Amino acid sequence: MILEVMLIDVLPGREADFVAAYRLGRPLIAGAEGCRGLAIKHRVESATRFLLLVEWDSMDAHEHHFRRTERFAQWRALISATLAQPPVSEYFTELPAIANQPDPDHDFFAG
Repeated sequence: MILEVMLIDVLPGREADFVAAYRLGRPLIAGAEGCRGLAIKHRVESATRFLLLVEWDSMDAHEHHFRRTERFAQWRALISATLAQPPVSEYFTELPAIANQPDPDHDFFAG
């Protein structure tokens, strides 16, 4: 599993427009083959910053079933007028040695 972490900065005053565009475009991402799920977060300290988290089966799924498709072009067209700058994406995977082995004394998310 790959976690795409995307920082999105929108133009001041366009936050509601971005959220509306996200709602319209969400099915484009969620419906892509290999997408396991997604969530959007809003930064507390800055009204213009959002965080998009997308779980993909693999980098290949992300690249071939979304990024290089018409879905991506439609997604970008929906949100582009609200962007202050191009979004920044990074991709993460779990470390094999510690995957699925939470340490309650040191793992922030351990229940």
